[in-house]
Amino acid sequence: MRKSVVAIVGRPNVGKSTIFNRLVGERISIVEDIPGVTRDRIYAQGEWLTSTFNIIDTGGIEIGDEPLLMLMRQQAELAIDEADVIIFMVNGREGITAADEEVAKILFKSNKPVVLGVNKIDNPEMQDKIYEFYSLGFGEPYPISGSHGLGLGDLLDEVVKHFPENDAEDKDDDTIYFSLIGRPNVGKSSLVNALLNEERVIVSEIEGTTRDAIDTHLHKDDQDFVIIDTAGMRKRGKVYETTEKYSVLRALKAIERSDVVLVLIDAETGIREQDKKIAGYAHDAGRAIVIVVNKWDTIQSDEKAMKEFETKVRSHFQFLDYAPIVFLSAKTKKRLHTLMPMIKMASENHEKRIPTNVLNDVIMDALAMNPTPTMKGKRLKVLYATQVSIKPPSFVVFVNDPELMHFSYERFLENKIRDAFGFVGTPIKIFARRRQ
Repeated sequence: MRKSVVAIVGRPNVGKSTIFNRLVGERISIVEDIPGVTRDRIYAQGEWLTSTFNIIDTGGIEIGDEPLLMLMRQQAELAIDEADVIIFMVNGREGITAADEEVAKILFKSNKPVVLGVNKIDNPEMQDKIYEFYSLGFGEPYPISGSHGLGLGDLLDEVVKHFPENDAEDKDDDTIYFSLIGRPNVGKSSLVNALLNEERVIVSEIEGTTRDAIDTHLHKDDQDFVIIDTAGMRKRGKVYETTEKYSVLRALKAIERSDVVLVLIDAETGIREQDKKIAGYAHDAGRAIVIVVNKWDTIQSDEKAMKEFETKVRSHFQFLDYAPIVFLSAKTKKRLHTLMPMIKMASENHEKRIPTNVLNDVIMDALAMNPTPTMKGKRLKVLYATQVSIKPPSFVVFVNDPELMHFSYERFLENKIRDAFGFVGTPIKIFARRRQ
């Protein structure tokens, strides 16, 4: 299911980042009383009632020709383009300014639903200040206070009303959806073309050639696949996206739609910090993951070199110890045949179910091998376990007191479950619950 996207837009210093932090429940955006502190888009997930959605915090749209102001405006316009609903933020203490009217013109052109939030209305005596904002033409203004959290419920009630109703996507249960993510120029488009055995996707040495997500159907070895190719994710703060008309959020959307995510690494340039950041998106989303080391033809590709590179990958991606590693060359198609079986295996493990009686046999054997720990004179008692969901496989372990379940013992149980049932390529989740 695709999450709706909400963009918070307005001129600088109206409190967009403060509202953003309120909505996501933590201080992600930098908040300073200086116009223009937020220079690029920042993404996070928010919840209201039964709705989960992505939120974009934008740099303020400012009138002017200075290069930074132009980039900030372009970034905000891209966020508007990506959004399903826009929160137009204004400053209730200062009234309507020329910059507010400029933002309003941009929003009218977008033809997107706009909810008007009048910020810095910190007490009931200031309610009279909101009426002039009707003249902006976006209907009822909603008085809010970012610093005190007032009025946000009414604002979000209105925002949620505008979410698309057809967010659920019809997917064939037998079709495996997989996406390719990674830094620009690691060979995502080349790999798609190699798998299809045709030049379906434009391939260029210029970074960022792919400008949007592309779905391509593939039938191989009696299995239907859908390949979701994405443009390269760039480090935030480098505003190349303005020329590409592309953003990280679109790659996150591709991850949400995927069963399996291929994390591509360039064997020639090696592992970068950004590779770990990108892989973290897929891991946090609970998707099955296959690490693909591309351009293996450009280095000494013997077994020893492969083992050495695999050791590097494991040391850098310790949180992906469950993910298999495939070495290949999209350009020469060397070892390309090893990829699709790995994708299929990761997908099967991602939706694997374990019968409760079999699972508990493994849990009881684990308890006999390594008795539960004692904390403050009280011993953890594991009563039984059951699998509650798939994609990713998730297990609830019923115990006498969840506070006694140390993360190290939880990890021990996870390892025993993996030893018994495999689960190669997929994260698994374990939740400790008190038996009612």
